[in-house]
Amino acid sequence: MGKGKRLLLLGVYGMEVVECGGALAKNVQNGGESFASMMLCRETSQPQVTKAAEVLGVKMHFTNFQSGHVDTSVESKKKLVKVIREIKPDIIITQDPDHSFHDLDPDRRPAMILILEAIALASRDFALEDMPDLKPHPIPTIYYMTPHHPNTVVDISSVWDKKEKAMDVLESQMEFSGQHFERALDATAAEVLVPGFSKLGSHYEKGRAVHRALDKAVHVYHGLATHGHFALAEAFRREGNFHLQELVE
Repeated sequence: MGKGKRLLLLGVYGMEVVECGGALAKNVQNGGESFASMMLCRETSQPQVTKAAEVLGVKMHFTNFQSGHVDTSVESKKKLVKVIREIKPDIIITQDPDHSFHDLDPDRRPAMILILEAIALASRDFALEDMPDLKPHPIPTIYYMTPHHPNTVVDISSVWDKKEKAMDVLESQMEFSGQHFERALDATAAEVLVPGFSKLGSHYEKGRAVHRALDKAVHVYHGLATHGHFALAEAFRREGNFHLQELVE
């Protein structure tokens, strides 16, 4: 991804800022600026997501769309176009279209269309009269996060601790996950994944413990486990071809 870029994550719910937080934090570590804008993060969760972003060095913004009402109307497009033109990113990270199609979280699919339309419109003469101080911004390089078929991995070993600390503060998400894992896993399986799971005292602790195990497994898989060069890596899929002056190692 290079050094010292302006990165913008266009997310839907909020936890995405941690899911691709390694790349965002690494960019800040390398002298760049990382931003995140969330569409449907609940008002009660916004302080936690903001705190997680602060741990990663990410500047957070919320567009406050209404759950179940995400559409591709002109007004919806303007909201995201304004964010893109204000931040002027070199790179946009957003959800994977294939993943969003199969994900049964509500609003994932219309959000995906809306995000891609906004990226395209931000580069053209769309709604300039409504944003007289903002010029069109060329379409940035796009990376899809947590894709089914990645073609890029980013070494996040040096910022792993920050990513884990950022996940720690997502208390409502961890509590929700703890309740889910308690229902979804039988006692034996839970103990295999997290020894001592049944003795953990709260849903937050259970959710965080399972996420910690899953996070390490996923990032090792995309790093060292698949004949990779990195201990821990985040996976992405770049939209389009890599354009190189010459072949690189």
